[in-house]
Amino acid sequence: MLGIDDPNRCNEQVKPWHTFLRVHSKVLSALTADMEAEQGIPLTWYYVLFHLNNDYTDKLRLQDLAEAVDLSQSGLTRLLDRMAEAGLVERRPCATDRRGAYAIITSVGKVKLEVATRTYLRGIVEHFMRHLTEEDVEALLNAFNKILIAEADATKGDNRC
Repeated sequence: MLGIDDPNRCNEQVKPWHTFLRVHSKVLSALTADMEAEQGIPLTWYYVLFHLNNDYTDKLRLQDLAEAVDLSQSGLTRLLDRMAEAGLVERRPCATDRRGAYAIITSVGKVKLEVATRTYLRGIVEHFMRHLTEEDVEALLNAFNKILIAEADATKGDNRC
């Protein structure tokens, strides 16, 4: 296991992490620009529509949606307000929990998602996949899955509130 307690080796040991962050930032910026230019919506809106559409009932509890798109509850509320004004989503109270609410994709949102998915997938190919060989893709998947499994195992025993 790598340690970063030696300041002389620290930069080299965290280089993969910093490179990953640079790649993520560049590709995300390109995807964001594509989505706004071609679809007139922020990339975050696409992610919300995607997550809502992938649930069997076309809805998610707000806290689950916030977690899925990595937003705070207040950030999600503001985002959903704008998306509701555009007719893409609705908010409805939860019948079994007065404190809970759902975000629901509308028929307009489903159409927007379908069209925007073409832009999103083309952007992933153009800005990310076309630079990789099949071996690169396999190596990345193996590395990322190792991390996901290890981190999932590490948090199983975590009982913090």
